[in-house]
Amino acid sequence: MSDAMPTAVEPAQDLASRIDALGERMTAVRDRVGRIIFGQSHVIDQTLITLLAGGHALVIGVPGLAKTRLVETLGVVLGLSEKRVQFTPDLMPADILGSEVLEEAESGRRSFRFIKGPVFCQLLMADEINRASPRTQSALLQAMQEHEVSIAGHRHPLPSPFHVLATQNPLELEGTYPLPEAQLDRFLMEIDITYTDIGAERTMLIATTGTDEEPPVEVMSAADLEAAQRLLRRMPVGETVVEAILGLVRSGRPESSDIDEVRSHVSWGPGPRASQALMLAARGRAILDGRLSPSIDDVLALAGPVLRHRMALNFAARADGIVIDQVIERLCAPYR
Repeated sequence: MSDAMPTAVEPAQDLASRIDALGERMTAVRDRVGRIIFGQSHVIDQTLITLLAGGHALVIGVPGLAKTRLVETLGVVLGLSEKRVQFTPDLMPADILGSEVLEEAESGRRSFRFIKGPVFCQLLMADEINRASPRTQSALLQAMQEHEVSIAGHRHPLPSPFHVLATQNPLELEGTYPLPEAQLDRFLMEIDITYTDIGAERTMLIATTGTDEEPPVEVMSAADLEAAQRLLRRMPVGETVVEAILGLVRSGRPESSDIDEVRSHVSWGPGPRASQALMLAARGRAILDGRLSPSIDDVLALAGPVLRHRMALNFAARADGIVIDQVIERLCAPYR
């Protein structure tokens, strides 16, 4: 894939052909990942959409559902350098970002040298991110938003592209620290991983306990992914889709919503970053499906993953057994 940025006067036909070619390339990526990760097609799709959109993902699932394997596979298939950090209560910010150490040369001269932490990669897996203290969690904020870190007053740029796939265990919450709203908003999507059906689990069982387990194979490079991310932002979006995104996101804010369920059940709603995320994610889904522009169906399909972690229910809603997905479904109802 060419890294050249399309010019402002690029013919629509050329842009369409480039989007078509990207769609075929992403189909090959999805197929290759699907040979390693069984029965999780929606997880693969949403993760690839997140990477195409240039964002980060929060992956929620119980242990043993191939979250780590997914990140390792994506690193190979997309040609990205990947690292993994196991978050624990005693993990310090320097364990992630790196630190400066004092070194003495043979001449006796002393100087500081910066030793890079694991965040200096292209695909970082932050495993069980809610097990670390808020101070350590916040160490990722600047990295996720600005793609650089500041150590001792010096800024260090991160490799490009840079993506964080953070995981959480939804069951074992004792001794964990909930992620603050400011950090949650940095994640483009919240991806829920559930158990596979019996057919996929049978296939996985046979494929992973024999001697011929298929290894991941590189399909794209980091440069290809960066070019794809730039091309995604040139994909045209119809006015009806734009209005649907704005209407859906704004109706989730209790201060301005005309939906009774939102005003009575939602404590705080999605901000403008949710609209941006939904726009980019809808484009990414269209590319995966081989289409030249997103539709309202793309918006509705991704409303849950994009909005779920950007809204909070009040005490009355939780007491009544209301869950956030019910509220999001109500937001989507006028557009179905």
